[in-house]
Amino acid sequence: MTDTGKVISVNISEEKGVIKLPTEKITLCDTGIEKDAHAGNWHRQVSLLAAESITRFEKVLGRNLAYGEFAENITTEGLVLYEMSPGDIIKIGKDVVMEVTQIGKKCHGDGCAIFTSAGRCVMPKEGIFCKVIRNGNITANDEIIYLPANKAELQ
Repeated sequence: MTDTGKVISVNISEEKGVIKLPTEKITLCDTGIEKDAHAGNWHRQVSLLAAESITRFEKVLGRNLAYGEFAENITTEGLVLYEMSPGDIIKIGKDVVMEVTQIGKKCHGDGCAIFTSAGRCVMPKEGIFCKVIRNGNITANDEIIYLPANKAELQ
């Protein structure tokens, strides 16, 4: 697996159950992303999905998808996110450090606009979730460094 990638888009929503919209930057704090509906003291503070996964799914749908449409906070490029494991570390930009806590999640099914139109969704198998270890800001084009849990302690 490639150990570096980059941020393509950062996305937030202030309400649960709606798509996230791209924004210039996101600020990570101890509970997740400031002004994002999913922030809180839990294990799924930040969601990530690879642009490569979105592109593959566009072919299934037969239409273009916007970044944030799968409710991902961070759209990435160059990393196979779903091959990561809980406990792995992701560093983004100068400051941010996150720990992978979950790969995929249960689909909302009929409550999900993508599922309703396509009959399936990419987030349950290819999206990942993290908790914030070190705070900071993230913008598009920030570098991402992936550290498997067994190597993370060496950094």
